[in-house]
Amino acid sequence: MAKGTQSLEQFYRDKYGSLSEDLQKNIGQFNVFRIEDRIRTGTTSPTYIRRDFFKIMLFQGDGVFHYGDKSIPISGHTLLFFHPQVPYTYDPLLPGTTGYFCVFRDEFFKEQLRVNVGQLPLFTMGPQPVFALNDDQTQEVKTLFEKMVRELDSDYRYKYELIRSYVSELMYVAMKLQPANDVYEHPDAAARITSVFTELLERQFPIESTSQRFELRSPKSFAEKLAVHVNYLNRAIKKTTGHTTTELIFERLTAEAKALLKHTTWNIAEISYVLGFEDQAHFNNFFRKQTAMTPSGFRQV
Repeated sequence: MAKGTQSLEQFYRDKYGSLSEDLQKNIGQFNVFRIEDRIRTGTTSPTYIRRDFFKIMLFQGDGVFHYGDKSIPISGHTLLFFHPQVPYTYDPLLPGTTGYFCVFRDEFFKEQLRVNVGQLPLFTMGPQPVFALNDDQTQEVKTLFEKMVRELDSDYRYKYELIRSYVSELMYVAMKLQPANDVYEHPDAAARITSVFTELLERQFPIESTSQRFELRSPKSFAEKLAVHVNYLNRAIKKTTGHTTTELIFERLTAEAKALLKHTTWNIAEISYVLGFEDQAHFNNFFRKQTAMTPSGFRQV
């Protein structure tokens, strides 16, 4: 599993090498790509890395997409949705695979939609957002992507407003469809779910400002993100690592607490807040149990 972060800016740099003036101006807004172009450039198999953007894909061909410990084999014409907080990967793309995908951040829609994009059913936990399309549905979706491509290449002053309407239509069309139910569990499901749990845990660090906050603090919160039962998550992690889910969370939380105490000038109340504790007293008790020292005592060593 790859570590690190892939921002939308890095995604563009990986594709283009450098950013054009127009792309720099509109970075974080929106872009659309043809899958066959990705195959030609050799970019055919992603890894579990952090992404900070949403993705919608029209996939035409055969393949397998992996969400957590579940895998979804697809064939023919398929519409897929990807949330930045849900790690995923897919098998290497086969020659002859075609289609489109667009990428954007939540702020691209803030003025148009009354809810955050991530709150739409397409991007919430539960049934995987994968939709098999018939010929008529495929043509409807393909037409919307083709319109996005044409507008993006145009000099029209209000092209992004028009593109937003196309993406909105695409999302609402999808919400009328029935998600694919051809899902199977890998024989190494415990290892896969542990790998994705680790990715979700690590992506919350490092904490770099006092406005940032560690939020996934319990096995239950991780299980909800991964759309699995908390008991299943706990069994998988225990089987794979020999440790409990709580032990791994506390171990990583303690390591970050030590780093913040040693390498920042933040006061202990601020460190307590960014690490997700209700108050400084709870943080002091937690740190003492984990290290046999108080936070202030550790800072002075």
